[in-house]
Amino acid sequence: MNKTNTHYWSFIFKYAKGKKWFFLFSVLIALLKVACELVPFFLLPGIINAIIGGNSDMNFYFMQFAIIFGFLAASLVLKMISTSLSHAATFASLANIRKDMLTKLSKMSLGDIENIALGSLKNIIVERVDSVETTMAHVIPEVSSSLVGAIALAVYLFVNDYRLGFAALISVAIGFFFVSFMFIGGKESFANVINKTKILNDTAVDYINGIEVIKIFGKEKDSYEKFKVAAHDGAYCFIDWQKRCNIWFVLGIVIAPSVLLGIVPIGGYMLMNGAVDVTTFIVSVVVSIAILSPLITSMSYSDDLAKIGQIVGECQIILNNKELVRPEKITKPMYGYSISLKNATFGYTDKNVLEGVNLDVKENEFVALVGPSGAGKSTIAKLIASYYDVNSGEVSIGGVNIKDIPLTQYNSYISYVGQSNYLFNLSIMENIRLAKPNATDEEVMDICKKCGCHDFIMNLEHGYDTVVGSKGGHLSGGERQRITIARAMLKNAPIVILDEATAYTDPENEVVIEKAISALTKDKTLIVIAHRLSTITNADKIVVVNDGKIEEEGTHKDLLKKNGLYKKMWESHISYRDEVAA
Repeated sequence: MNKTNTHYWSFIFKYAKGKKWFFLFSVLIALLKVACELVPFFLLPGIINAIIGGNSDMNFYFMQFAIIFGFLAASLVLKMISTSLSHAATFASLANIRKDMLTKLSKMSLGDIENIALGSLKNIIVERVDSVETTMAHVIPEVSSSLVGAIALAVYLFVNDYRLGFAALISVAIGFFFVSFMFIGGKESFANVINKTKILNDTAVDYINGIEVIKIFGKEKDSYEKFKVAAHDGAYCFIDWQKRCNIWFVLGIVIAPSVLLGIVPIGGYMLMNGAVDVTTFIVSVVVSIAILSPLITSMSYSDDLAKIGQIVGECQIILNNKELVRPEKITKPMYGYSISLKNATFGYTDKNVLEGVNLDVKENEFVALVGPSGAGKSTIAKLIASYYDVNSGEVSIGGVNIKDIPLTQYNSYISYVGQSNYLFNLSIMENIRLAKPNATDEEVMDICKKCGCHDFIMNLEHGYDTVVGSKGGHLSGGERQRITIARAMLKNAPIVILDEATAYTDPENEVVIEKAISALTKDKTLIVIAHRLSTITNADKIVVVNDGKIEEEGTHKDLLKKNGLYKKMWESHISYRDEVAA
């Protein structure tokens, strides 16, 4: 496994890309801001000496305070510029991180993506990436400049009088000593928070997505109890962590700023004994108070600094995932669109779903894959569609291993309609046009007419401009499926794969759709997975898949003569159909 969170600052700056110089300039400008804020402290002794010496020249005081005001105003302007630059670089970096993660998902094996819970993916790409914003936009310029400012003031304090310097920093040292106890076990506690939050996200997503099934089967109590436990753990992982840190935080935040408890009695005693003069004493008191602001600013980001390694590590879990390795250009000649699987073995985990599968599909041939549930039919289809790479063996098209074909180019060869028909929260027109972005409205409507879904679309309130809702939730399952088929047909790819494409369609519309598919896939290579055997009796070849292997091949008539698994499936299908008809 790749290292994830060793050099997280390098990770951040890498994704700033062209705007990484903005970070550098933001720090330099923040340092100039600190320099402007230090000027008043250098003017302070002169002003105090003038007051003590009885100087009544108001022009002198006016000029001194004008200079102070000018530098403080300049520091505010510089802070605004510094923060603007760091935010510009930060938001560019976050956008680049998210783009790269989404690009990575498009290049990953579908199996690897499915192994990551949906809630976790959403949490990492949205919330976790967003939580880096504070660190990147504020910590880089503000903490760096605050630390420099605190060091500069500390140096000035010790140069003014090292004894008063030690006296002033006694409380700060004690405060930081107590604060350090907060970080004991902090890494483990934060990892626990991340884990419990992921569980809560995943449980919430499962609960919401499965609410219909939960209600139908009366599992509200059990399912809610699971969510309730996850919500409780998700809350108390924070609460328990904070309880453990509270005492140290309170002690640190109360004691550290109490610089006057050290410098006033010690400095006062020294002043009364003539060990320091009034000016030195007052300047030390003022500087010791001023040093607190940059220190507190630095401390306020301690949690963000502790988290960033974990957050960057989560992002890299996605970014370091294995991709489907494909070349940028194809270097071998393709001869048509015939498909071949040679000794193809594949498993989602350690257990193989397919074992040494050999299958040949000729160009423009209609091939049906049938068999018991879980036999491996959909897996074969997804291997052909390049959703996964085989563990061993080979999948080729036109005589070329699909691993030697650029992914984008290969995707243009395949139209795939699966059992889960996903529609985006767009209009019907926009959803169908995803298959061919430059298609005209007339082309979309024409393909819908040929697919038999034009009439039901026109009966909707806004016709083709009807927004389908999240995941197509405003439409029925059959309507979503028909739109998905129309989208696949608009793509006009030479290979069409239909995995139970009419599963949610009523019998009347199923006949219409099947006729439409038959017409639209003429002169195309068609692979169909079907449970209703009566829909594929006219296939050029029927392939019977059982327990991850191909058990039989042939036409409908040939397979009935073999008296094998297909014949048993056909007899069962006919018997069931007759019972329903009766």
